[in-house]
Amino acid sequence: MKLKYIIPSLMAIVAAVFTSCNDDKNPTYLHELRVSQSYVSLSTSGGSTSIDIEAAGSWSVSGAPEWLTVSPASGSGNGSISFSADAAEGRTAEVIISCEGLTQRINVIQGVATVSTATCAEVLAGPDSKTYRVTGAVTKIANTTYGNWYLNDGTGEVYIYGTLDKSGAEKNFLSLGIEVGDEVTVEGPKTTYNGTVELVNVSVIKINKSLIKVDSLTVDGVAGDGTLPLEGGDIVAHLTCKGTGVAVEIPAEAQDWLGVVSSTVGANPVVTFRAAPNAGGDRFTTVTFKTTDGKKEYTSQATINQAGAIIEASVADFLAAEVGDTQYRLTGVISGLYDSDKQGQSFYLKDWSGETLIYRTDNFVASALKVGDVVTVRGKRGAYKDNPQMVSGTIEMIKAIVEEISIADFLAKEDSKDNYYMVSGVVTEIANDQYGNLYISDGTNTLYVYGCYPGWGATGDARKGAVAQYGIAVGDVLTVIGPKSTYKDVPQVNGGVFFSLVSAN
Repeated sequence: MKLKYIIPSLMAIVAAVFTSCNDDKNPTYLHELRVSQSYVSLSTSGGSTSIDIEAAGSWSVSGAPEWLTVSPASGSGNGSISFSADAAEGRTAEVIISCEGLTQRINVIQGVATVSTATCAEVLAGPDSKTYRVTGAVTKIANTTYGNWYLNDGTGEVYIYGTLDKSGAEKNFLSLGIEVGDEVTVEGPKTTYNGTVELVNVSVIKINKSLIKVDSLTVDGVAGDGTLPLEGGDIVAHLTCKGTGVAVEIPAEAQDWLGVVSSTVGANPVVTFRAAPNAGGDRFTTVTFKTTDGKKEYTSQATINQAGAIIEASVADFLAAEVGDTQYRLTGVISGLYDSDKQGQSFYLKDWSGETLIYRTDNFVASALKVGDVVTVRGKRGAYKDNPQMVSGTIEMIKAIVEEISIADFLAKEDSKDNYYMVSGVVTEIANDQYGNLYISDGTNTLYVYGCYPGWGATGDARKGAVAQYGIAVGDVLTVIGPKSTYKDVPQVNGGVFFSLVSAN
């Protein structure tokens, strides 16, 4: 059996060598980009080697993994490129040199790319780019198109990022019939992405189907995603079992709100759980069902969710909260768009206490909102690289569509507490530096701002201090948001919300 899997590995190496040799022929006839060799071999004890490059213009190198150092990564004209790595065995890489629309692939190999049979713990501790074979139970399936799922063998858990079908093709995971609880043996190279260890585009060697399976979860007789209401209640798990008996495990951290109230036996057992009322945020747990054939234990799992109260919070309180599934409701001004979001669904929200990123709400574009508008959003506290953000967000309410106008147009508007305007001008006088009563001018017209508050939602003493907080001074260009009113025949911005400041200095 071992020979069966060693031969493909050796053939892959030979194929890589011959592919590289063929690549060497092509750049010889390209005046714009040539390399002295397109196959680089590094010693298992570490070290470096170089190739020569001839290019008609600027070139750059991309695709190098973390373990491989390529220097320089870019240049212009002729020169040499060094490839170096620390001591290791059995890893490969492919880097690409690009120049004026042309590309040259460089195959890099260090040692012999053998397959190591390992536990999950050994994979987690092992080097990147090494190919492993590991066997474990499927604990969760995250994506059924590419085949992203979690494998656990009791020593640890490894994320499988991409699963090839029987013919070696991608995006055909469902054809394999893999389900939570199955015991699967896979083989693939290790990588680490943002701290998560992954086996990438694995081949499936063997599947042992579990003898127990969760067919559905029902609440009040209706099948769904396993979500209970805030008030609690019963949720029923319908199983198929080909083993002897069924045992149920509830994680210790969920036993104070979830318990088993009844169960049946047979080929199609039913287990009923009861959840207590939820006074906090959203919560969930994963319960495990076990059976045996007398020799081996088989498992299956189901996730039980319970909706929680939505916490009304300031941005500051939201930022101070822990990452989790608790739902928060924030209200503030859209202070900017997140440029890196190509889908245009992400933006920054600012209130009197701070600012946070709202990452990819499901209805921002459909709501036709813009910078300056005031909205209420609901979502979970998340983070990316330790940067806090709201995730899984939904815009619940549009509090105000803000019209950006000149001082002259603002003065011509009718008084209304329901219409909000964004108006800018040069600060000419600060009448009260606590509440921010001040005057702004466009050079012709002057407008009184009755209160410049630090941000949306400020009340009581929180309305004070914007002048000092933002360093507002005479001569600065100030932008505020607020409704129009008139007091003793003097038009004013009634309770202006600070938006931005351009210092005169």
